[in-house]
Amino acid sequence: MIEYAALKIIWWALLGALLIGFAIADGFDMGVGMLLPFLGKNDAERRVIINSIGPTWEGNQTWLITAGGATFAAWPLVYSVSFSVFYVALLLTLFALFFRPVGFDYRSKLPDPLWRNAWDWGLFAGSAVPAFIFGVAFGNLFLGVPFRLDEDMRVVESSGLLHHLRPFALLCGLVSAGMLCLHGATYLQLRADGVIAQRARRVVAFMALFTLISFAAAGLWLTQIDGQRLVGMGDPNAALLPLAKTVSVGKGAWLSNYHVYPWMMLAPLTGFAGLLLARYCSARGRAGVAFLASSAVIAGIILTAGFSLYPFLMPSSLHPPSGLTVWDACSSRHTLFIMLGVVIVFLPIILAYTAWVYRVMRGTVTVERIVRESHTAY
Repeated sequence: MIEYAALKIIWWALLGALLIGFAIADGFDMGVGMLLPFLGKNDAERRVIINSIGPTWEGNQTWLITAGGATFAAWPLVYSVSFSVFYVALLLTLFALFFRPVGFDYRSKLPDPLWRNAWDWGLFAGSAVPAFIFGVAFGNLFLGVPFRLDEDMRVVESSGLLHHLRPFALLCGLVSAGMLCLHGATYLQLRADGVIAQRARRVVAFMALFTLISFAAAGLWLTQIDGQRLVGMGDPNAALLPLAKTVSVGKGAWLSNYHVYPWMMLAPLTGFAGLLLARYCSARGRAGVAFLASSAVIAGIILTAGFSLYPFLMPSSLHPPSGLTVWDACSSRHTLFIMLGVVIVFLPIILAYTAWVYRVMRGTVTVERIVRESHTAY
């Protein structure tokens, strides 16, 4: 039987893997959606862009549902606090996501240019708003979430939407939107041809530089932010006891993990190296390698955030001991063990099926194909 403390670390790693999987799989969908109104200069070109992701976007978005379900089961307090504090932001994200299924299915049902143009911008909003808000949410974790827990473990929060739109959080939103635009551009360069691929290559060159600068700026800014550090905790084999720990607050504390665990530096180095490699390979027409490099960028940036916050999952700015960590905010040992068994059985099946789908849907989408399949394509 696996020790309870080990199960907590395993599920922290699995949650990170789910977030990275979502960002890589659904990230290029969102990146393509953000680029749709700009890279497609006419209806045929925009249909090429839409059909590059149309058959697979729904399957990709299930990674988000899976990550949410895993959070609910493994980290119930994190799920509860996030939906309480970030309620308005999550609601805006949900409303924006509504544009995606309707836009994909109904955009080409009518030939009216105004109708199609409206849905193009709807798909843009359905991609750009979630990408930006997810980054803003991560930025707010470093600034501290305005909540505390009372003696009965009830959440007391004090915030509004404007409170979350702080400068550092907005910068993190730009990092998120930039890396997903880069990811979408590398995917378009891989799946489209001709003029669309050429335009996507120019976007890769710009977005790689933009993301590199914004990511570096966020790292430098983080050194000036009051971070938190766990200096004492209760029983590591207990569940749902966040108030039993001691937390210190100090400038640059979010970077202390890199001194304790130097190997964590691999995460930001992977992000920076991936940005340079994606730009280099894209410029030389090696779109497949550029796409893999942009995937590494996403993994590196998300891991950098996770390693910097560790062991915190939801830091509190109102009462630091109320912050939720890997050790004191999780479900019971029995719950984590059963869930791990489910993951071991079903995750390989899901990955194999996903690989098969992409193998079937592989190939370049062209204007000629869209014209030929006008009544069946998106």
